[in-house]
Amino acid sequence: MRTLSEITAALDDLYPRRWAEDWDRVGLVCGRGGNSVRRILCVVDVVPATVIEAIENDCDLIVAHHPLLLRGVSSLDPAADYKGDLVHTLIESGMGLYVAHTNADVANPGVSDALADRLGLVDLRPLRPLTDAEHHGSGRGIGRIGRLPAPLTLGALLERAAKALPSTVSGVRAAGDPDRQVSTVAVCGGAGDSYLADALAAGANAYLTADLRHHPASEHLARSGPALIDAAHWATERPWLDIVAEQLSRLVDDVLVSDLDTDPWTIHQKTGVN
Repeated sequence: MRTLSEITAALDDLYPRRWAEDWDRVGLVCGRGGNSVRRILCVVDVVPATVIEAIENDCDLIVAHHPLLLRGVSSLDPAADYKGDLVHTLIESGMGLYVAHTNADVANPGVSDALADRLGLVDLRPLRPLTDAEHHGSGRGIGRIGRLPAPLTLGALLERAAKALPSTVSGVRAAGDPDRQVSTVAVCGGAGDSYLADALAAGANAYLTADLRHHPASEHLARSGPALIDAAHWATERPWLDIVAEQLSRLVDDVLVSDLDTDPWTIHQKTGVN
């Protein structure tokens, strides 16, 4: 039987907290180190539905990608805010919560490796490598760029992405010529329009990420940048749960992965349809 302290130490080794961005909040959120951990649930988001899922499955620990408490709080009043209620629920259930966010984004393997694997990309390298001495030659950094085993059109790549990624109401969309030949693809799990210039500089033919905004995407295309594929944020990060679950299974026999779709967009309707 493993303790929470042992699981936390292993996760800190896989995803050191020092790799996280300064603004991020990662690591252990709640749970006593001496508590036994028999079953773990891996989730993207800590929301009421995933906490209920963990309780119903008799889990002792949630390992999440997105922080529950990213910004400062002055109260955990359970009647005033759902986050306070969730923290109370976790503690009252004896359940721990651990977060690996931007430190999991840059890890190797990390969030974007899992996304690239879903697309079948090979010969991966970081889209924006970490450059300090600790990371030299490690393959760590934001995003990944790789090649397809055989070229595809943008339309065919979009179809592959739609089949390979978890289903969401918003699906996937693309910007570019559907007949454009694509052999080199950049990916970034989560919001990725900050790395449009990196995808262009890396020579990618297409770039798949989430949360692309109108103006950055439009300006990128006007500069003849890579074609764009925009997917739901949750869908681009859900594949990483399989990686962390496999890593944790070396310590705990019972590791579950949540497939609850926590993407906030739940209805899709084309405009101009009578």
